Amino acid sequence: MKFQLNKNYLVLAHSLFLIELAIAFIIKTGFIRYTFGDYLVVILLYAIIRGCTNLNVRASSLVVLLIAYGIEFLQLTPFLTYFNLQDSLTAKLIFGSTFHVTDLLAYTLGILTVLAVESSISKRLKKQNISLWKL
Repeated sequence: MKFQLNKNYLVLAHSLFLIELAIAFIIKTGFIRYTFGDYLVVILLYAIIRGCTNLNVRASSLVVLLIAYGIEFLQLTPFLTYFNLQDSLTAKLIFGSTFHVTDLLAYTLGILTVLAVESSISKRLKKQNISLWKL
């Protein structure tokens, strides 16, 4: 893995981060706050990784999914208490505080969306005889 900046992914990451902030601070309950926010967060993490490294699509997707699943399964433990962060709103926003199987589904659907979009872009570029690495 090599550090390499990609402006397109970083712009996407910045946009998704602003959307996530809006969701976190404006919408207090419901599908958009909990499920759609989790769906978007894996896309955000993917964009950050692709924007800062030269990892390929599959490796980046796998890393993001492992991070998301790892954090979700950590919620089965009192890990915020171990670090004395149980009262921190920021820590709860970033790491969550309760385990939900639906979150795992949202993460998986987010990564499947990423893979579908990346595949579509790759096919379109191949038709135009352009390599993703040249962009």
